[in-house]
Amino acid sequence: MSTLALITGASGGIGEELARIMAAEKNDLILVARSKAKLETLAVELQKAHGIKCYVVDLDLARHGAALELYNRVVSLNLKPQILVNNAGFGEVGTFHENQTRKIEEMLTLNIETLTMLTRYFLPDLVKQKTGRILQVASTAAFLPGPYMAVYYASKAYVLHFSEALSIELKGTGVTVTALCPGPVPSGFQARANMKNDLMKLPGIMSPHAVAQIGYNALMKGKSYVIPGFLNWLSAFTVRFSPRCLVPLVVARLNRNRT
Repeated sequence: MSTLALITGASGGIGEELARIMAAEKNDLILVARSKAKLETLAVELQKAHGIKCYVVDLDLARHGAALELYNRVVSLNLKPQILVNNAGFGEVGTFHENQTRKIEEMLTLNIETLTMLTRYFLPDLVKQKTGRILQVASTAAFLPGPYMAVYYASKAYVLHFSEALSIELKGTGVTVTALCPGPVPSGFQARANMKNDLMKLPGIMSPHAVAQIGYNALMKGKSYVIPGFLNWLSAFTVRFSPRCLVPLVVARLNRNRT
């Protein structure tokens, strides 16, 4: 019997690469994103290449109540995912008081509310089955405050802490929760965040596929979190030993240059 994985934000970036990796491992997929055309193209490709089943759900997860709508649509299809990947998320560069109120609300809804509630809706079934895996895509931003991307950094800190807490709660249930904490990755994220797309100049930059593969491996091993790439790991843990007053100043300079 094939394992079924639900992946949000599957139309590009890390989400698309996770879909490709899981399809190659013969997992059936539920692909979720706003872009129906992109999802359908990807679904056809993966079904032909790997002989799996792909279900497409086009839905804007940045709306209040979207998590329940997605859960109900999956139930209506009589599908029961054994893997949940909460990958969808976005950021916004700029000073908090100048960011659009609507974008702040959508960011909080997508990055925190939808992720939390999808976990809540699907988790009881996984616990009942005594098997399941959840991958929550956080960021190295989770380890420090982020001036000029204040809400995004704070939302990813929530994702990391929420995931680590659940991984302890679920010990012995057969269900694992893994937080994937990548550094900057070339994708559609930069355009949506109004950020300069100069990532290739950064040292240690990783491709979406490389990050997705590391995330998938950590998920299958049941790790509580993983930071892809040595430089990303080093930067995340250097923060712990740096003066608290200095860290946000360094991040502010980096993010200000991306606007």
